[in-house]
Amino acid sequence: MKRTLITILVMTLFSIWAQASLAQTTTLRLGHVGFPGSLFAVTTDEYAKRVNAALKGKLEVKVFHSSQLGSDEQMMRGIKVGAPEMVAPSTVMSTVDAKFGVFEMPYLIVSRAHMKKVAENKQVQDQLFGGLPTKGIRVLGVWENGFRHITNNVRPITKPEDLKGIKLRVPGGVWRVKMFKDYGANPSPMPLAEVYSALQSGVMDAQENPFPQIASAKFYEVQKFLSLTGHVYTPAYLVIGEDAWAKLPKDVQSTLSKIAWDLGDFARSEGERLDKELMSKLSPPMKVNDADKEAFIKASAAIYEEFGKEVAGGTDLIKVVQSLR
Repeated sequence: MKRTLITILVMTLFSIWAQASLAQTTTLRLGHVGFPGSLFAVTTDEYAKRVNAALKGKLEVKVFHSSQLGSDEQMMRGIKVGAPEMVAPSTVMSTVDAKFGVFEMPYLIVSRAHMKKVAENKQVQDQLFGGLPTKGIRVLGVWENGFRHITNNVRPITKPEDLKGIKLRVPGGVWRVKMFKDYGANPSPMPLAEVYSALQSGVMDAQENPFPQIASAKFYEVQKFLSLTGHVYTPAYLVIGEDAWAKLPKDVQSTLSKIAWDLGDFARSEGERLDKELMSKLSPPMKVNDADKEAFIKASAAIYEEFGKEVAGGTDLIKVVQSLR
């Protein structure tokens, strides 16, 4: 009986110690909509790897891919109440603050070197990131989604008029819809997780995404044409809920922020690598064609003007970004 009581006591103490040890390790869930093999997956997995090594025993980042925690819109709503704590969004940021729509302006970003200058520019940072904590979120890093191209099942897209009447899936955010309407397409926002079946069934004729998204989502299985429009470069961001951020010790905040910012170069480098590697996977089966970018640029004047009128400070922000080319 005495030995049994001692054993029970030891086991109880061990259980209390183990629970206390676990309680000391904070877990942050990081959600994104990308599939395995996408640039979202590559970058978020690398971030978790670096953070977990640097903060072992203090904090763990767990990545949830493929919209496991919801669509971009659902996660961006949830992050304000800690469900999840972190998100890697892209286009949807323009629904949080209209100024992020600057990255929806066609052919604004001309290269990854240009994007690096834009991301590191103090004026741009103040304009885009300064007011976000009052809205319940905070940007820790500027990563990459990439240069976007059009796939479809109707015809090769060489000029804007080739898009006339094509049912085109776009991500959430008003400016991509406006842009493609100007080009003559029939754009509709749709969560990424639903796009494959929509293309397969004919609900949608087309979609537009960077190569890593096209390849990882296997859109090449249900699309005939890949047109190299490169119409928009979309950054991705690492975002954390402000309430979750405020609960973290200063040294943990510093580590999370530094690793996130340092990973911008990694994301852009990986994006460039994947662009080069994936063409052979996408063509064939899809038939690839170049686009008349000058024709698209000419057709884009109206959306620049509209952005400048509708978004406070939009014209000046565009000028700053253009000046960094």
